[in-house]
Amino acid sequence: MRPAAALLVLTLAAPAAAQAPAPPIEVKYTQFTLPNGLHVILHEDHSVPIATVNTWYHVGSANEMQGRTGFAHLFEHLMFMGSGHAPYGEFDSQLETVGGGINASTANDRTNYYIDVPSNALELALFLESDRMGYLLDAMNPKTVDAQREVVKNERRQSYENRPYGMADIMLNEMLYPESHPYHWPVIGYMPDLTAASYEDVVAFFKTYYTPSNASLVVAGDIDPKEARRLVEKWFADVPKGTRVEPIAAPPAALSEEKRLTLEDRVQLPRLYMAWVTPAHLQPGDEALVEHAHDDADVGPLVAPVSLADWINGTAALPPQLFSHSDQTLHWQTSIPDQPPQTGWGGRVADMLRALNGTAVEVKERSGGVRVEV
Repeated sequence: MRPAAALLVLTLAAPAAAQAPAPPIEVKYTQFTLPNGLHVILHEDHSVPIATVNTWYHVGSANEMQGRTGFAHLFEHLMFMGSGHAPYGEFDSQLETVGGGINASTANDRTNYYIDVPSNALELALFLESDRMGYLLDAMNPKTVDAQREVVKNERRQSYENRPYGMADIMLNEMLYPESHPYHWPVIGYMPDLTAASYEDVVAFFKTYYTPSNASLVVAGDIDPKEARRLVEKWFADVPKGTRVEPIAAPPAALSEEKRLTLEDRVQLPRLYMAWVTPAHLQPGDEALVEHAHDDADVGPLVAPVSLADWINGTAALPPQLFSHSDQTLHWQTSIPDQPPQTGWGGRVADMLRALNGTAVEVKERSGGVRVEV
């Protein structure tokens, strides 16, 4: 646990004088649960006349099965295609009329949908969100599914297959996790699985996971909590509860050795990716990744490394702005400049690289393409 925490110390800390500890962050809220199982959190903040409605469904790509990957992300698209009382097109047009905005995202363990509106349009946002939770299937049909399936496949091409360096992240996760692990496959799914998904498969996925008892609803901003609760009960209370879904307990991942892979791509600069297995979010050891980021301020200049060998030899440093931390993994990436390495805090980096399980991606220029070593 500690080596992963120490690594983030080097990447987030910057030269600075000792500072007094910041006061703890406090976000006041009230919460309750509807009879159908919907968990509701209300947060009152009158800083600006805006309210947000954020719905988290406790389902992500980890809930999928091998051979049927990409369903969670496919539903992110289907949820914008209209519902029983808000046909396709009206969802967006009604929000645009009041100056609202909407978006969504999908990850390994959750899918969230949020609507931002002027606070006097809160009821509209709650109506629309409740309608797609309870009545999406009234508007969905095989043609809708086929259309969004093709959109998702094009998104995979644009974001991964046809993008420079695009396949590196997919390959990293495939190497970090064994094939049977729920984090092994990409959130966007595999092309053959998206093609094979039937309309009946999609309907079954919705009925299983898109239920009030598998969701959390946050209403925050310029609200009166009592009135907000009344509106939540008004629009969500009649949505059927559904069958309770037990959370997936993703097994801890571990690597017994460093893994490397070479990929060829048409890119202008070499690039190196590295990834490590870390504690899961909100689990013992996870807090240390942030806690110890403030423990060491004399990390020296932030300079880009040239190669993995330079890190191991302690002659190059890691630029912190390129780190990202996801559940059970820590990723780092950079393009490699055509210049000699500079000294920084590579000596301490070297000690941690030797102690951590992980994968590394090194991109070097080659005739006909670029080599990526993982």
